[in-house]
Amino acid sequence: MTGTQENKDRKPPQREDFARDAAKLAALREAMREQGQSRQRNIPTSSDLASRRRLLDTAKWALPLTAAVLLGSIAVWPEIARWLSANRAVMQEMAQMRVESGNLEGAIYRGLDAHNRPYMITARIAHQNGPDRVDLVDPVADTHMAGGGWAEIKADKGVYMQHEQTLNLTDHVVLYRDDGTLLNGLTADIDLHRSVIASNDWVHAEGPFGILDAQGYFIDQHANLLQFVGPQRVIRNDDRQDAMPSLTSPARTSSSQKAP
Repeated sequence: MTGTQENKDRKPPQREDFARDAAKLAALREAMREQGQSRQRNIPTSSDLASRRRLLDTAKWALPLTAAVLLGSIAVWPEIARWLSANRAVMQEMAQMRVESGNLEGAIYRGLDAHNRPYMITARIAHQNGPDRVDLVDPVADTHMAGGGWAEIKADKGVYMQHEQTLNLTDHVVLYRDDGTLLNGLTADIDLHRSVIASNDWVHAEGPFGILDAQGYFIDQHANLLQFVGPQRVIRNDDRQDAMPSLTSPARTSSSQKAP
């Protein structure tokens, strides 16, 4: 009896490395619970579900459409490449035409004659035809004469030689001087350096002196000389010898005059 009581009172042996601290265990369980709560997912609402549904519907249409576009681009890419190549060739040809033509709208050329008097040539269109020659459309030449006078001569077409300072005009040539003299002809050759204008074609002249038709004319703007050549028809405004001194005297030495 005594031995049995002693066996009951005796405690089983325990190892110190298996000893547990209740406080530490409680803290560990609390930390695990909080961590589990933080990992819990929020339950989606009806609006979230509707948004996801719209996204899925959009993807169902967008993905096949994108695939179809890619496949179509692969199929038509040779045509696109051919079109780009054709346009590139056209642009290159247009650039070459623009460079080769050398066209210039509203062209203006300025210079000085042998007596340091300025002259100016304007044209609606200028076509550079070589290093020296310029073909002009609707050219107009403004020149100055001795004594401060001026003259303007224009035509439908012209050829300006820049180095030689010459201007050849054709088609409806009109010359007007500030003294009221007006000449209409078919051609005119201008030496801008020497201030000389000449023509071997028929010309019709009007001015303070009257009306005159001749086979050609010669103008020296430095000497203020206007001379008509060839057969002439003159209608004077008066019969005085000084009515057109620069016209009658040279004309008598170079040709005969016929009265109407």
